[in-house]
Amino acid sequence: MRVLLTANPDKSMFLSLVPLAWALRTAGHEVRVAGQPHFAATITQAGLTAVPVGRDRDLFRVLRHTGVSEEMLEETRVGLPTPYDCVLPGGDDIGWEEFRNAYELRVVHWHRPDNFPMIAGLVDFARSWKPDLVIWEALTYAGAIAAKACGAAHARLLWSIDVFGATRDLFLRRKAEQPAEARADPPREWLDGYARRYGFEFSEDMVTGQFTIDQLPGSLRMAADLHYLPMRYIPYGGPATVPKWLTTPPERPRVALTLGTTATERFGGYAVRTQDILDSLADLDIEVVATIAESEQRKLTRVPDNTRVFSYVPLHALVPTCTAVINHTGPGTFLTTAVHGVPQLNVPWDFDEPELARRAAGQGATLMIRADRATGPAIRAGLLRILGEPSFRERAARLRDEIRALPSPNELVPRLEELTAEYRTDG
Repeated sequence: MRVLLTANPDKSMFLSLVPLAWALRTAGHEVRVAGQPHFAATITQAGLTAVPVGRDRDLFRVLRHTGVSEEMLEETRVGLPTPYDCVLPGGDDIGWEEFRNAYELRVVHWHRPDNFPMIAGLVDFARSWKPDLVIWEALTYAGAIAAKACGAAHARLLWSIDVFGATRDLFLRRKAEQPAEARADPPREWLDGYARRYGFEFSEDMVTGQFTIDQLPGSLRMAADLHYLPMRYIPYGGPATVPKWLTTPPERPRVALTLGTTATERFGGYAVRTQDILDSLADLDIEVVATIAESEQRKLTRVPDNTRVFSYVPLHALVPTCTAVINHTGPGTFLTTAVHGVPQLNVPWDFDEPELARRAAGQGATLMIRADRATGPAIRAGLLRILGEPSFRERAARLRDEIRALPSPNELVPRLEELTAEYRTDG
């Protein structure tokens, strides 16, 4: 069958699609990956065939020209309520109007700018190439539109807990409780315009997929009333070379410090003070490997003797050599660490990170310190607990085994073939 995958131009989100794309390809299916033109290089670096569609558009630049002010962007960065907070502990306190307005801001103003440039080109390609199945990254609603326009089956692929599906589920329930005049549904109104343009009717699968591929193990999963297909997370971070020093076992317990790329690429810096963390660990008999963006390295005034600083080290090669990993709970970083059974100290800040970290801490393989409380002494105390208490290693091993028990991408392919036959129409 022909399979079209599509993702917004966010590298970390795209990488979550790659193992499944290769599983489909090695099973004999034709695979194409569509994205904005400038993103084609990222797609082809993964060894996949890119289809440039639409035109290039930078989300954060566009937001400032579509009614989202600098102040609103900063409010989201510093942790004011989002619609996804409504499905988290304490979310019951968020009123309907605030919920609806936040939902409009996030889905329509934040996510539409990434989707809008691709929609027409993606629909044209889908109608021409005629895929049997479209798999779209969870925020690439353009994939659902293209699938509906050509009659393909379509699936949403998650890269973290399903705050999107759970929020939509709650939104629909709360909307039904409101008087008729208060039942505005901004995501539906946005997507319904495209449904009518391309000759079909809006349906809820345009928001949440006909079925959803979930890469989280059951102990961490957030589920809505949807059809989920569990799939094992396979670490993939793009082209990489393993440095020679990493092939030699460490002489002391190795602790990785990695805080992702989004904070420096989009927000101008980490939510924690890297210097304070390194200083707090300086007298411990450990080896700290800190993978820090060059912009953040320039802020350092000293590097402790037990610390090695790099701009990049392949995470899937680094983690197995570590006794613990300090990280921001970005899903790719978190799951790569979890799949190797390594305990974690999570310092989450925004969006899905705090809830993923909370669930992981409840499972017992990790400790969680919110980024705004992650002082040097707090990090030191947390790390000493992880290094000194065997329960963290035991629970990390359980989480590893739970992840490895899920169907691999290769094992999932036959089920995708069955569901494609079930959902595909003539367009």
